[in-house]
Amino acid sequence: MRKISQVAFVAMALALGAGAAGAADLIPYPAAGAYNAVTYTFTAATTGDLTASIVGGFGAGYTNELGVLVNGVAQGGFGLNNHTSSLGDTYNFGPVTAGDSLIFVLHNLSRGLDAFSLASMNLAYDSFAYTGGHNHVYSTAYTATPAIGSVGPGVYVGFEDLAFPGSDFNYNDESFVFGNTKSTGGGVPEPVTWAMMVVGLGLAGAGLRARRSGAASAA
Repeated sequence: MRKISQVAFVAMALALGAGAAGAADLIPYPAAGAYNAVTYTFTAATTGDLTASIVGGFGAGYTNELGVLVNGVAQGGFGLNNHTSSLGDTYNFGPVTAGDSLIFVLHNLSRGLDAFSLASMNLAYDSFAYTGGHNHVYSTAYTATPAIGSVGPGVYVGFEDLAFPGSDFNYNDESFVFGNTKSTGGGVPEPVTWAMMVVGLGLAGAGLRARRSGAASAA
């Protein structure tokens, strides 16, 4: 039960948006297997170029690329294919203005669908209907402690590319560090979101109990 309790604690801390400073560099998503109930708002930090460096997702089954909507408008095309890029490869999406709204796009070439960092835009991506949409990203500050290759500090965003509910919820299918970006985590999640997270933890607990029971029977 200790392992499940630890996962539950981490997931609840994430869901409450607790300890933004303490969550820095918790990379990758530390509660793999549990739905991430925290949602995020991304904006341009300063006036200048928006860049992204790929830091993970090279072994994902789906082939994905990254895009961005700036104030709701696609900008800079798609880049950083997870099966052809190398750790630290950088893509420049072009100029943005301080305060611009940023929505990151996971362009899933295998499925022909896009997942977004804004949950309400993911209705078409998932097979489980929920009017509020589902969160397909995990984000935290990246201070380069510990360092990921030669990638400098920024905002880390990891995508979950599997459709819900049949997902592994690892939020590590393609991940990036964005420069010139600010992130604000959402507040207390809605009851439906809490329910999804609790169900995920329950399934993890049931799996652990089944494995222990099987091991005891074998003994």
